[in-house]
Amino acid sequence: MAKAAIRVGSVGGVERGFKVIVCRACEDPPCAAACPTGALARRKDGGVLLNPSKCIGCGNCREACPIGAVMWDEEANKPIICVHCGICAQYCPYDVIKLTR
Repeated sequence: MAKAAIRVGSVGGVERGFKVIVCRACEDPPCAAACPTGALARRKDGGVLLNPSKCIGCGNCREACPIGAVMWDEEANKPIICVHCGICAQYCPYDVIKLTR
């Protein structure tokens, strides 16, 4: 299974387009607020960073994300959180994804 922090899916076929689900770097991230162990720490520029050693795999962060952008690593039983590194944008062959600030 892929362990990506971004999901791209069809909204009804090629004619209707695609949707990209990725962390929107909330200023006050609900995923971090829902974490009972403090495993998700707010980033200076928005969004969160995961400290996997603190994560207990409860899934509260995934449930709290209003756009469904917390992906899940079933093998590790931990969230996969986008850190806005921009690598996905570099590899998008259609220039659909961009990292902007």
